[in-house]
Amino acid sequence: MIDVVIIEDDPGQRESLRILIDGSKGFSCVGAYADCETALEHIVANQPDVILLDIELPGMNGTEAIEKFHDLLPEVEIIMLTIHSDDKNVFDALRNGASGYLDKNFEPADLLRFIKEVMQGGAPMSMKIARMVAESFRKSPPETPLTERQFEVLQKLCEGKNYNQIAKELFIAKPTVRFHIKGLYQALQVCNKAQAIAKAKDHKLV
Repeated sequence: MIDVVIIEDDPGQRESLRILIDGSKGFSCVGAYADCETALEHIVANQPDVILLDIELPGMNGTEAIEKFHDLLPEVEIIMLTIHSDDKNVFDALRNGASGYLDKNFEPADLLRFIKEVMQGGAPMSMKIARMVAESFRKSPPETPLTERQFEVLQKLCEGKNYNQIAKELFIAKPTVRFHIKGLYQALQVCNKAQAIAKAKDHKLV
């Protein structure tokens, strides 16, 4: 069972997401909130595997809240849900630790697939957003040298390993893997695993 928390200020959309999650085999909605402040009060008790997080929220926005959720639940996966797909929103969210990015014009099956994918260590994105990231990736060669540990993590990514496998093989905690991958993405100027692998191979880093 994959436990999901929904953070969405629109009551209709929040309820639709809750019905979709609770009505799908293998999924359970353990919390639904209109803002990040309320969610942060309950998130530890909820213990979700995945957070579906809107960006434009009253009070604290979704991008600002990502690191706060990870401080409380280091292993939680976060998928951003938004109508906004401009460069700054996308890159800020992904670099802050979001696992995926889905625009709100999704099909129900897409959302369920995205949730399963992040639970397997993936970094799913809507096609429109993936194209935008790919274009940015092509324009930006890596400039910052990687640390030794980042190289080790990059090698494991290129071998097709997920977060759990990397943690086990390098004898480090999963949150530590997440920390190194975030630094790796920033150094390579990419926003997901597929882009990191492609850039590493293109520039012969591994």
